[in-house]
Amino acid sequence: GGTLEGMSTMIDTDVAAGLLREHSLRVTAPRVAVLRELSAHPHADVDTITRATRERLGSVSTQAVYDILGALAAQGMVRKFEPAGHPARYELELGDNHHHLVCRTCGTMVDVECAPGKAPCLDAADDHGFAIDEAEAIYWGTCPDCAASARVDA
Repeated sequence: GGTLEGMSTMIDTDVAAGLLREHSLRVTAPRVAVLRELSAHPHADVDTITRATRERLGSVSTQAVYDILGALAAQGMVRKFEPAGHPARYELELGDNHHHLVCRTCGTMVDVECAPGKAPCLDAADDHGFAIDEAEAIYWGTCPDCAASARVDA
């Protein structure tokens, strides 16, 4: 676990700056803004993060946001995942080894706890000699809102 475990609301500027320092990254306004947005909006794509960061700071390029996310991911602070057919999504790395539910209709994404057991919680039938340290599962389906809407439309 880390400083962020169990967090579900936007972290403040001081917490974001402290996290950057803990990971030996220079504290900059764009990095702080990106961390704050990810804490408030897990599973955000780059466009969403860029839009929110611009609202907070004024001008920041999409490339700058990609660069920041890359630096944060390289330090293990941010997790990137790419559900098939959807843009890459980002979230703060909470160290909790969770998976995701994704709605095929609206793209809503929800965290789901890992199956019981020790990390990585999914053992490969044959590891082919790999030293597996992480397993990523995406469960696909239809969220309750889209299912209800489909029943109404039928």
